[in-house]
Formats: sequence, structure tokens, C-alpha cells
Amino acid sequence: MQITAMPTKFARMTRTKKISLGMVAAGAAVMAGTVVSAPAASAATPAPAQSSGGNVDSWIKQSLEILHKQGIPATYEGIHKNLMRESSGNPNAINNWDSNAMKGIPSKGLMQVIDPTFKTYHVAGTSQNIYDPVANITASANYAAHRYGSIDNVNSAY
Repeated sequence: MQITAMPTKFARMTRTKKISLGMVAAGAAVMAGTVVSAPAASAATPAPAQSSGGNVDSWIKQSLEILHKQGIPATYEGIHKNLMRESSGNPNAINNWDSNAMKGIPSKGLMQVIDPTFKTYHVAGTSQNIYDPVANITASANYAAHRYGSIDNVNSAY
């Protein structure tokens, strides 16, 4: 969309109330020329992660072990880059503002995956809980491998 069309479209979306607070903030920032990507997901209405504990580093390493045993390509760097862009390392992140959320299927967890994608690309031996850090990373990397060849090939929202 051209910048000149944004005020008109923004006004129309506001009048029809098909806009969220996150979209308002993003629109204002774009108009001010300060945003280069979408706002990060928030931790609103989180479900507790069911991991055995740990941190981003340990979750990625656990996921890589599972992925490599399954023959699914991924590297630490590829996962870390996408994880930090998607959730800033928050395993309970949920995106309540994007097009998926508007359809009732918000992106969730470290890698911001939606429920149907998580279920389809879930890797056996990991938790069925989308908020489990290792399960979320592993399913997302499996999806990215099927769609893009590897999570390492993903450089934006997927």
C-alpha cells in the first residue's frame, strides 16, 4: 500500500471498527516513519509453558537434538534469529492483533505458531502444549523445513 493511501484506509478501518489497538500504534508509527516491522507479540492471556525449565539457549539446544534425530534441518542461529524476532524469547507470547488473531487463531509461543500449524507439524516426543518452548520451536522448525527448506531460510514472519 502506498503511504498516500494509508490515511484513507486507516480512517475507513477505524470507522468500521476493524482495527485493534496494536494496529493503531503500528499505523501511527508507520506514519511517523519509525517502524520497519510489525510490533512484537504480547504476553496477554498466556498459558503457562510446560517445559522442564530452562532458558532460550537450552530450549533451542533441546529442540535441535530432537530435530536432528528426525532429520529435520535447522541451526541454532536460524532458530534464535526467528525466535527473537517473533517473541523476544517469551514462551507465553500471544499475538492478539494480526490477521490470524482476527480469524480467532492467534499466533502463540516462542515461534508464534498458530494451533493448526502446530498440530500438523508437531514432532513426536515433544509436548502437545503449544506453549511448551521445545515443542513450539520443534514444530515451527518442522513447518519451516517443509515450506522453506529450513528455519534458516526464514527471514521474516512466516
